[in-house]
This record gives sequence, C-alpha cells and structure tokens, in this order.
Amino acid sequence: MSDKKWYAVYTKVRWEKKVSELLAKKKIENYCPLNRVTRQWADRRKVITEPLFTSYVFVRVSAEEHTQLLKTDGVISFVYWLGKPAVIRDGEIDMIQNFLRDYPAITLERTPVNVNDMVRVISGPLMSKEGHVIAIKSKTVKIMLPSLGYIMAAEVENANIEVIHENLNLFVGNTGKLALS
Repeated sequence: MSDKKWYAVYTKVRWEKKVSELLAKKKIENYCPLNRVTRQWADRRKVITEPLFTSYVFVRVSAEEHTQLLKTDGVISFVYWLGKPAVIRDGEIDMIQNFLRDYPAITLERTPVNVNDMVRVISGPLMSKEGHVIAIKSKTVKIMLPSLGYIMAAEVENANIEVIHENLNLFVGNTGKLALS
C-alpha cells in the first residue's frame, strides 16, 4: 500500500460537515476546518461554527482509496492540478489547524499572487514598473496557502515579527508561534 497524502475534495454546497461525518464512518482520515464566527439575527447574536473553506474537505488517503472516497455521498471530485489530484502538503494542514486554534474569526482572501512573485504594474503612475510582492501589516497575521491559492488572515495585537528565512518568508510573531507571511 502506498503512502497516504492529503488531498482536497469538492463537496456539494453546504455538505462539508456531512461529508466529513460520512468519511469518518468509513474510517477515512479527513479534516473539515471549522471557523468560529458571530452571526447577527434580528433578535440575537450567536457564535456558530462554519466551514472555513466552502465546498472543500481535506482527506488523507492512499491512491488505492481514491475510488472508495469518490463513492461517498456529497463528494463531487478531487481538486485537480495539472490533470492529477492536487496534493496538499502536511505542513499546510498543520498551519490551518494551528491558525484556527490560535485565532478566532479567520477570514480567507483569494489571492492571484504570492509573496515574492515578480509583478509588473499595468496601469497608473507606476505603469511598467516591476517588483516583488511583499506584505507588511502590524495588526494582521497572514498565512499563505500556496497549493490552495488562499491567504488566511486574523487581526492580532502587536504582531512583532522577525525574519527567520528570507526565501520562505517564515516569521515568528509575539506569541512565539511560526507563521508564514
């Protein structure tokens, strides 16, 4: 049997929690990141948990388990990259878990660029200028999830950072926890 790897699967709309339960019953390791958010109704406010990534559940399976996984109610397909199911690095799953544990009310930002991408300005006063993408915000911790194309962001107080490795953009905030910028 080959090694198990993390993959992302598409689910039916609003079936993330249900798919996670069904996969657990089949003894398929999975992770449906749940975010605590406050919702306001006319008569009350309530903190609820909802999936951080809509229509995604992460699964840790071997190649032999792909067919069984796709037979699960609510699972539509794998997320593909270059014609193959996209492998999610263990470190990215760990970062999502740690980030959700350490920060409440996470937001996701879809990003077309990554830190250190070389870009060119296509309009405005700096048109045709080139440079590398960087992000520095004193009150926001951000983690780049490159294989998913998302940035997770959370507001924090006094997020002092120190560069650990320039090429990977690793930082340690005032909590002493590792984060990616």
